[in-house]
Amino acid sequence: MNLNTIVEVKRPKSFEEIEWRDGHAWLGGGTWLFSEPQVATDTLVDLGKFGWPALTATAEGLEIAATCRIVELHDFKGPPEWRAVPLFDQCIDAFLMSFKIWNAATVVGNVCMSLPAGAMISLTAALEGVCTLWPQPGQSKDGKPRQVPVVDFVTGVHTNVLQKGELLRSILLPAAALSKRFAMRQVSLTRHGRSAALIIATVGDGGEDFLLTISAATPRPVHLRFKKTPSAAEMRQAIDERLPPDAWYQDVHGSAPYKRHVSHYLAEQIRVELS
Repeated sequence: MNLNTIVEVKRPKSFEEIEWRDGHAWLGGGTWLFSEPQVATDTLVDLGKFGWPALTATAEGLEIAATCRIVELHDFKGPPEWRAVPLFDQCIDAFLMSFKIWNAATVVGNVCMSLPAGAMISLTAALEGVCTLWPQPGQSKDGKPRQVPVVDFVTGVHTNVLQKGELLRSILLPAAALSKRFAMRQVSLTRHGRSAALIIATVGDGGEDFLLTISAATPRPVHLRFKKTPSAAEMRQAIDERLPPDAWYQDVHGSAPYKRHVSHYLAEQIRVELS
């Protein structure tokens, strides 16, 4: 879509060059930005010239830059001890998108959209990702980056904790989470439709630290952590206590009772697989 309100595209080479004001918007992949009118925006600030590496693997974990495209995450091959890396492809395959979007959209952009069926939200929340948020350019020297877990970053349907002008600079997936065993299930009302429920669990080798992540069926991702792999009854009780009937997200992709039912069903499949 042509954005006829845009009068300038800035391509700074450093964050310090930016003089932020109302009407500015960050430009990463731009797949959402160019999908509908942006009547309140007159200037795009392109992140492409910053030269950030898309993915940085260290002993601490994997850092995903704000400019990392979906295709770059798909092509990543981690060290053998990072057994959860195949989950990247499984979540990417859950996307409802064309190959053009695949090659342009960014991981962080999907998280910032903060939609229930955001597959990169499901992935980074399940792998205990931590967001680094840079404050609005030009703020006082006291403005410092802050860190927020992905599971807390998204607050609801199309809402998150980003403040005016703030930039989600990167997401760190900890090595400890990447090293765990995992299982995933996803369901849609149609074969290639948007996710009605996307459920992921990770667990340590001895069955310890079982983390269940429920997404798409809820307005925001939900973590349920157990010291060890729970029994079927323990898990069902934990889900119902955390998510009462009115906590499930209802839309054209599934009613709330349907999403609750399939989430229980898929979570039990995952529990059995990881047992």
